[in-house]
Amino acid sequence: MLKSVCAALIMTLLPVTFASSAPQDPLFNAEGYRSTLYRSPTPKTHALARTLEPQQLLELQQQHADVLLIDVYRNPWLRGHFTLQEEHNNLPNSLWLANCGDGSLTAQWMAYCQQHVSQATAGNLAHPIVFYCRSDCWLGWNAIQRAHAWGYHNLYWLRDGIDGWAQADLPLVLAQPAPVQ
Repeated sequence: MLKSVCAALIMTLLPVTFASSAPQDPLFNAEGYRSTLYRSPTPKTHALARTLEPQQLLELQQQHADVLLIDVYRNPWLRGHFTLQEEHNNLPNSLWLANCGDGSLTAQWMAYCQQHVSQATAGNLAHPIVFYCRSDCWLGWNAIQRAHAWGYHNLYWLRDGIDGWAQADLPLVLAQPAPVQ
């Protein structure tokens, strides 16, 4: 009888052992954020946000004049300064939170992102927020994950981002990242 119980226990635990030792997807970190090859095809939707096309974003802005647009396009940081060499344009009235869509953030960058989002929403976790980057860019997707982890729940994803906006012949404006304090 003891042999039967031990054999049953081993057979029960064996799949758990193999599942936990299975290799993780190398494109995502342990927290579920895309951590490499950010510029590659993205899913059509995000489980934690409503996906928008440019026209739908315009409609949302008419319904909610206070909708927060957040551009998470990367901007290299070196010796206390953003170092992007080219001009960057984003949607009018956007907050550019550079690097907030990266897969892994240091404590400094996490504080930068969270502080600016909290300030822009006055801490209202129901405030509508639209995240975007470029087309085929995982940074907006990651930023949605992160905002949801902070408790925000009225989230949107402009999946094709700046590129989709420009293709719809909508205006872009010269942008500067929010300051690091």
